[in-house]
Amino acid sequence: MAQTTRIAVTPGDGIGPEVVSAAIHCLETLRTKHQLALEWTRFPWPSHAWHEEHAESWPADALAQLKPYDAILLGALGDPGPINDPKRYLLSDSVSLSPLLEMRKGFDQWVCERPARLLPGARQYLKDDRAKDIDMLVIRENSEGEYVSQGGRLRQGTTDEVATQMEVFTHHATERIIRYGFEQARKRASERAEHGRVRTFKTLDGRTCESQVCVITKRNALKHWGDLYTEVFEEVSKDYPDVATHHELVDAACMKFVQCPWAFDVVVASNLQGDILTDLAAVLSGGMGVAPSCNLNPTNPDMPSMFEPTHGSAPDIAGKGIADPTAMLFTTARMLEWLGQKDPKLTAAGKELFDAVAADLAEKGTEQRDTQEIRDAICKRLTP
Repeated sequence: MAQTTRIAVTPGDGIGPEVVSAAIHCLETLRTKHQLALEWTRFPWPSHAWHEEHAESWPADALAQLKPYDAILLGALGDPGPINDPKRYLLSDSVSLSPLLEMRKGFDQWVCERPARLLPGARQYLKDDRAKDIDMLVIRENSEGEYVSQGGRLRQGTTDEVATQMEVFTHHATERIIRYGFEQARKRASERAEHGRVRTFKTLDGRTCESQVCVITKRNALKHWGDLYTEVFEEVSKDYPDVATHHELVDAACMKFVQCPWAFDVVVASNLQGDILTDLAAVLSGGMGVAPSCNLNPTNPDMPSMFEPTHGSAPDIAGKGIADPTAMLFTTARMLEWLGQKDPKLTAAGKELFDAVAADLAEKGTEQRDTQEIRDAICKRLTP
């Protein structure tokens, strides 16, 4: 009998509780259908409501409470609105989103993985028909770089104020994220071959490969870490002669994401640059409403990974019952597949959920439906 897999559910703010509720309904359907050894616990924090009552976003021992779980399913964090209430309890982004960074760092979730594939039924923002072939995986270094929160403000509030924000890059973190990118490129090529969707990429010496890794830097202006990334990338690539390599400066990458996104396979970027590129990739693959996101610790099974949709808390529509749960459901499917490392039945359940959401998107993606209607349609597909 499989050991029980435990999920910590943190609905958060705004539409977070609404889309998380839809995800839980689907999990309940799958658990009953397949007799899954799966359970979850809801936490009222981190959230604005908790901060308003306790003057903190979450308890001091929050990470210790979350650590025993196998995964964390997060709804959204940020201003819960309503935005037309000038007296609403309002926190700065640096306060409301700080638990997100603390979870990533506290559990060493060093991979932020965001797939960008234009599925049938999703909105196609680019007119070029080749945009239908968008299928990239953007891998963002999630543990250091621009988001290490090193620095401070001197003489704050005066005209002589000085603010410093340090960036920190290590060889260790650089090497592991780049190597992870190459491993995922190989895996994606193998999966495509199984389904008859082989792609080809040219190498600099004229060879043809079935996968590619593109590393992103700004080495012409930020030469210290840019050169570190470049040198480590070149060294690691020697272990993967079957994978084509490519380098782009981040500004050029933004341009080419729009100009020819179908030319990318796996993209590896720093914390800040990956943050920007993944939002752009999400729009190219149908918008924030369909984009999943995973914060992973691939090296330590004793640390929980965290799963969240790419979208925010959307306070303008919170509480109206019209939030689209598609991105959260795709995220939940990826969570189950990740947890399948512990229980293979969860991998199958994750694929089943992904297929049900994709089928619903293909059939009804252009229609305006409320949260419950989408949830019920997908649960119906999951019901035997």
